[in-house]
Amino acid sequence: MGRSGRHRQTETPKRLRTALIAAAGLAVVALAAITVAVTGARSSSAQPKARAAADPPRPLDRASRDQDRTPIATPTPEPSDTPTATPVAKKKRHAKILAHGACEASYYGTGGGRTASGEAIDPDALTAAHKSLPIGSKVRVTNRNNDRSVVVRINDRGPFVAGRCLDLSSAAMQAVGGLASGVIPVKYEVLAKV
Repeated sequence: MGRSGRHRQTETPKRLRTALIAAAGLAVVALAAITVAVTGARSSSAQPKARAAADPPRPLDRASRDQDRTPIATPTPEPSDTPTATPVAKKKRHAKILAHGACEASYYGTGGGRTASGEAIDPDALTAAHKSLPIGSKVRVTNRNNDRSVVVRINDRGPFVAGRCLDLSSAAMQAVGGLASGVIPVKYEVLAKV
C-alpha cells in the first residue's frame, strides 16, 4: 500500500509537468499562428495591389478557381463619327437702336446736388441728362469731331439750353474727348435693354 501511494505522489507531479509543458507548447503555437495571421494579412493586403498594377489583364479564357472571373476593363479609344466641336468666336451683339438723333452736348462737372431720379450727382459715373427720354434709358453718345463714343444711363432732366439735347457727366464727356471744349456736336442712339 505504501508503494502504490508513493507511486501516485510521483505520478501526479509528472502528469502536472506534462500538462504544463503541453499547455505552454500550445500557447507558443497559438501565439505564432496569431503573429503569422496578423503580419501575413498586412503584407498580403499590399501584395495584391502591387501585383494588380504590375500584371496586365488576363485574357478571358476559362477561369479556374484560382483566377478572377470578372474581366478587368481597359478603355480602348474608338474613332468617333461625330465631328469634334471647335470653338467659334462669338459675334458681338449689337444692341437694337430704338431712336437716334444729333445735337450739341454739354457737361456738368460738379457734384453735390440730386438728379431727377433722386440719386446724388456723381461726376465719375457714366450718366447724362435728357429732356424727355425715360429715366434709366441707355444711350450711346458719339462725338462727331473724333468718332469716340460712350454708353451712358439717363438719370436726370435737362439741359434747358437751346440747341442742346444732352448734358453729360464729367466722366462721360472725358470718355468722348470733349472735356476741353465744353460743348461738342454729338449723335446719339437710344439702345434697347439687353
